[in-house]
Amino acid sequence: MIQDTPLPTIMLAKAKSISHPWVYSSGVVAPKERLPPGSLVQIVSPSGDPLGVGFYNGRTRVALRVLSHQADQVIDEDFFVSRLQMAMSLRKDLLTESTNMVRLVHSEGDLLPGLVIDLFGDQLVIEWFSAGMFRCREMIKNALAKLFPHHHIYWFSEKRLQKQESFDCWELPPPPAIVGLESGLKFKVSVGSHRKTGFFVDQRDNRRLLASLSQGATVADLCCHTGAFSVYAKALGKAAEVTAVDLDPSSLEIAQENAALNNVTIKTEVADVYQWLKQKIAEKAKYSLVILDPPKQTRSQELVDAALNKYVALNRLAMEIVQLGGTLLTCSCSGLISEDQFVEALKRAAFHCGRTAQIFHISGAGYDHPFLAQAPESRYLKAVWARIL
Repeated sequence: MIQDTPLPTIMLAKAKSISHPWVYSSGVVAPKERLPPGSLVQIVSPSGDPLGVGFYNGRTRVALRVLSHQADQVIDEDFFVSRLQMAMSLRKDLLTESTNMVRLVHSEGDLLPGLVIDLFGDQLVIEWFSAGMFRCREMIKNALAKLFPHHHIYWFSEKRLQKQESFDCWELPPPPAIVGLESGLKFKVSVGSHRKTGFFVDQRDNRRLLASLSQGATVADLCCHTGAFSVYAKALGKAAEVTAVDLDPSSLEIAQENAALNNVTIKTEVADVYQWLKQKIAEKAKYSLVILDPPKQTRSQELVDAALNKYVALNRLAMEIVQLGGTLLTCSCSGLISEDQFVEALKRAAFHCGRTAQIFHISGAGYDHPFLAQAPESRYLKAVWARIL
């Protein structure tokens, strides 16, 4: 898609300016002509004043994704090179001899709404979240080739998202698994596994803090995915014993490979975390450090209350297996749930199991996952650290 003709115009219904990178369908005047999902458009106020350039999708709740507040901004390969260079400047201190995995582009947080790019060694993994960004794929690919001439590029998009945004992202052959570095530790990254982009780089800083609390600890790593927290606890933190639990056997196979790559031993158990916790409570098992990092609990605003109830139930069980004075690291990656709501859920969980949660730290994703001040809902990851008394 090359911007070589005047852009179609989309008028806002009431607003005279734009601050948030999204405009919902109720906030725009539907155009008379039917535009393909993800079309580049010029955004104008109700009085016709130009406000910027963005992607329009009349089939989704988020009708406009703002790319630039400059009305004359040309969206071409140079535009993407410039935005990518800006994103790279934030991460320049992250990539070192001991860490070669980083979130290179974090969607709205890097002024590229609907685009996520992770860097794993010599692999660039793109996840498309909008029809507009997918329509710009060749320009983005060429821009990346200019900045990373020796890297391989792989892309994908979740089927659910493609249906929601009305575009078809064909499957690319997944590249071979690679071994990436983080804090000097080695991790197998299966690009193309469609579990995010292959590795959860957002928890990097939290893994380092966890390692500092792990010496001599008995650790339960729940919903562990490929065991990154477990490896940090054992290899860097010198934990006495680590048990990693996940429902996906293939993830636990990689967790064992990651442990072997770092010359440590962890126990793995394939289990539903609810059932595993109930069993451990029945056995009166206790751990000095418990990590609870479940998958996203809701993608719908209408289901937020139900998701909060799930967090209450899960954390109540997790608190019961923490020994007196032990630590619980509990996480939520549900962007629709605020930090205050998540903390309130933990308060309810502690009340229901007769324990006290003494919160000593609240953190989130690393600084390669920026969010805009005017779009705080994109601060999706909440990590709450508490002593359980």
